Amino acid sequence: MTQNAPPDAPASQVPAWRRALIYGLLALFAGWCALAFRRDIAQIDLTPLKAGWMAVVAAGVLSLLNYVLRVVRWRLYLKQLGHVLPWRFVSLTFMSGFAFTLSPGKVGEVVRGRYYLPHGISLSSVTGAFFVERLLDLLVMIMLASAVLAELKQYQFFLWVALALVGGLLAGIALVPWADVSVRLAQQPHGALLKLVQKVAAMLASARQFLSPGVLLMGLALGAVAWAAEAIGLKLVADVVTPDLMSIPAAMGVYSIAIIVGALSFLPGGLGSTETVMAALLVTHGYSTPQAILLTLVCRLLTLWLAVLIGWLCVWLLRDENNKAVQARYV
Repeated sequence: MTQNAPPDAPASQVPAWRRALIYGLLALFAGWCALAFRRDIAQIDLTPLKAGWMAVVAAGVLSLLNYVLRVVRWRLYLKQLGHVLPWRFVSLTFMSGFAFTLSPGKVGEVVRGRYYLPHGISLSSVTGAFFVERLLDLLVMIMLASAVLAELKQYQFFLWVALALVGGLLAGIALVPWADVSVRLAQQPHGALLKLVQKVAAMLASARQFLSPGVLLMGLALGAVAWAAEAIGLKLVADVVTPDLMSIPAAMGVYSIAIIVGALSFLPGGLGSTETVMAALLVTHGYSTPQAILLTLVCRLLTLWLAVLIGWLCVWLLRDENNKAVQARYV
């Protein structure tokens, strides 16, 4: 019988190769983030925004509000799981996932689950909460995009695809008895593929508890306010370049459609696809191509890259929790 390491075992007892692999992967991902950020920031000429720097700061504050509201929602999900954890811990662990926003489909954000293992929260529970969170965010984007749906017929296909995807997944979670499916699969001889399917079923079974009317509506409301805040930030920055050329509903539509296309592309962080669509939509609203590119990159700087920066800061602040999570694998 294998002897387990004690819960309070020092991090030095973790095999050196395992620690080197973890830190090596983190370093490689941080390097990828830095290179991608450098490509974006090199294209920004901030001269037109110098006179309106207060609007840029306000847009940054609205992005921070987005993060705060999503932390509130995440804590609500953890409470639904039966765990009431300190605000500081919940905030740091949730935001740490943003360090991996550049992973395809943002699935890298589920790495925050390692911080919850020592608290008795299974990875399937965390991934279930993350899955519902992503679905609700996509649904919110569809709602915001509907503000300009009639004007932008060329993007209606993406909205219908996103709506069908969200609706189908939510219906599947609600109607299929995933807990029973997971139990039956767990009783079968496990091959690698069957084991993966069983984990997915367990995740979907966990996700189901976040679809009760109260939790679902609260999560949707918090997400709507959070993402509308970032869209209003785009409007504030756009008004610095050309005042009143774009309305708030139009800004919400431009921002949300660009995010939806980026999400459906499954490119890391939607890089390239989100920026291309956002710039094109801004041009259709009367901005010149240089202005559209400037606004797009500043918007991404204040949303995507600000989140990545904060995420890596939180990863650093949680380094002790990470050691505990690694040790928990030996308990």
